[in-house]
Amino acid sequence: MREESAATLPAPPAGQPAIDGVSTSRSAAPAAPFRLGRRNAYAALDLGTNNCRLLIAEAASHGFRVIDAFSRIVRLGEGLGTSDRLSEAAILRTLEALRICRSKMETRGVVRAKIIATEACRLAVNGADFVERVRTQVGLDLEIVDRQTEAYLAVTGCAALADPYAESVVIFDIGGGSTEIAWLDGAATNPSTDPTLRIRAWDSLPVGVVTLAERHGGAEVTRLMFEGMVEEVADLLARFAIRAAPAANARHFHLLGTSGTVTTLAAMHLRLVRYERRRVDGLWMSDGEVSDAIDDLLDTRLDQRADNPCIGRDRADLVLAGCAILEAIRRAFPSERLRIADRGLREGLLMNMMREDGVWRRGGHR
Repeated sequence: MREESAATLPAPPAGQPAIDGVSTSRSAAPAAPFRLGRRNAYAALDLGTNNCRLLIAEAASHGFRVIDAFSRIVRLGEGLGTSDRLSEAAILRTLEALRICRSKMETRGVVRAKIIATEACRLAVNGADFVERVRTQVGLDLEIVDRQTEAYLAVTGCAALADPYAESVVIFDIGGGSTEIAWLDGAATNPSTDPTLRIRAWDSLPVGVVTLAERHGGAEVTRLMFEGMVEEVADLLARFAIRAAPAANARHFHLLGTSGTVTTLAAMHLRLVRYERRRVDGLWMSDGEVSDAIDDLLDTRLDQRADNPCIGRDRADLVLAGCAILEAIRRAFPSERLRIADRGLREGLLMNMMREDGVWRRGGHR
């Protein structure tokens, strides 16, 4: 990844935000204000039930250019399938990852950031206490977003991969604690139009890979256990499936999915020795190819999944729960093809911030 030097100015007085989303309650980073005609670094941080992910990017002529990134599995929502609290061990793991993220933002001279938390913090009774610890101990202002916001961000981040000729698309994001799904109606005649304007129906299912695996088991999954997971998700999906029933009948309809589940299936289908984003993001898979990849995973043991570099030990016990969520979606919306997205909430956050600042309209990039 190409290194960029960032100009810095003195930090504002203590207690004022140095940049949107970054508190100065402790040793704040100096940050440059937004200026036209210079490179302005933006940061988007998505703290999910399973992962902590950061992207830092600059606006480019057609979108943005990533200049730094960070991802770590923290399992913040570990135990939420059976409890209502974030555990101290999970909190400490997450705080450590967030400190790394803050350091990267300081180094890159980020001028504006959006830092969000999703289902784990929405569900936990100590979610607000955790947000306060992040503010005081790390210096980041974490926002717990609602389910509709999360669904719309997933659409914003992924919609560019939809077939422009498709008159209907179902986009889904399989998370650690929830699954967002939306029906986009009508073809994307103008790529610059906000894709959320095409949303005809959306839902946020209270189930993700962590919570589903904790309820059913994720280490050794039999086909009978797998069907039990699929049935649970199908029940939760039923209301949305009724509202979006016409989707699959439209011309060139397809599914578009983002998550570690679908990118893992894509990597297995491609038989990658190690994960390669450039080969996975935007990949089309046929219905049969998706079925074959799921079948192959169902035939593996936990140690085999852990040894697969495209899965790893941190996700070996979660990937089949993700496949069950995907399978329920496929059964509700039969499609001959699925497009894989290695992008999502962070990209949606970046696009929204840059759009709000008018960086493309005003030429605030180079």
